[in-house]
Amino acid sequence: MLPHPQFTRRVIGPAVFFALAAWLAAAEPERLTFCSYNLKNWVTADPAAEPPGVTKPEAERVRVVRILAAIKPDILGVCEIGTSEDLEEFQHRLLQAGVDLPHTEMAHGGDETRRLALLSRLPIKARNSQNALTYQMGVKTLPFQRGILDVTISITPTFDLHLLGVHLKSMRTIVEADQAMMRRNEALLLRQHIDTIFAREPDAFILAYGDFNEHRNEPAVAEVMGGPRTGSTTMQDILLRDANGEVWTHFWDIADVYSRLDYCFASRLLRPHIDYRNSFIYSERDVNKASDHRPLVLKISPEPILKSGKP
Repeated sequence: MLPHPQFTRRVIGPAVFFALAAWLAAAEPERLTFCSYNLKNWVTADPAAEPPGVTKPEAERVRVVRILAAIKPDILGVCEIGTSEDLEEFQHRLLQAGVDLPHTEMAHGGDETRRLALLSRLPIKARNSQNALTYQMGVKTLPFQRGILDVTISITPTFDLHLLGVHLKSMRTIVEADQAMMRRNEALLLRQHIDTIFAREPDAFILAYGDFNEHRNEPAVAEVMGGPRTGSTTMQDILLRDANGEVWTHFWDIADVYSRLDYCFASRLLRPHIDYRNSFIYSERDVNKASDHRPLVLKISPEPILKSGKP
């Protein structure tokens, strides 16, 4: 056991003390930075389309990249990106800003305009994205609009992280079906997918993340988390806060409404690896000028954190 720091500093001298402190800091496992971010329409519209689509303004693209350069993610899960060409452009801009994420995955569902994507510094070990999921509402068969992005990344030889990205049905009312029930059905499909992972790997490290377009007390969120019936496979809501202690992730400027719509859910065995004290909602100035969502940032340790600092 190491002696008390004050005694150590007095006996061995300042230079050796600070060298020892630096060694101890370096010995602590490095935290992996994961970021989930709805980019808001990072798409390139077809000028010949009728009606014309929406293209993300250049000023917003620049701000998105600037924000991500400040976060420096090792793994980045995004919503609302367009084609593979849009992803390549996004990836190139990040690289120019010093964020090198060479490994990628895309996923989509019935909506092929706004896709899901994941970019990673670490290689992707396995891919199992679901692009053709459907569900029944009465006599109608409806598609999971953005599907489920599913990749596995080996953090260490003994730590495979399963990452599941989603973007559930928006809150916009449509004539085809009730939008809240659509989200609940999509959430059920995500929960079933989570259960298939646990069935083959009971001790899985799973992180489900993205824009759920739902408030914390609604059935869709409860479906994803599970409850007493799911036992050890329950997914826990990782409640993040910004520098002011606030939890909102989305701002609807027309109505002046701040909401928490973006979430990260962690499996039981993943929770001890999350550095709660240093995980946060990014809230620097002008973040709202990049997207209507704010990025979620998780710090994940390869080794369990004995003192997580969880509130």
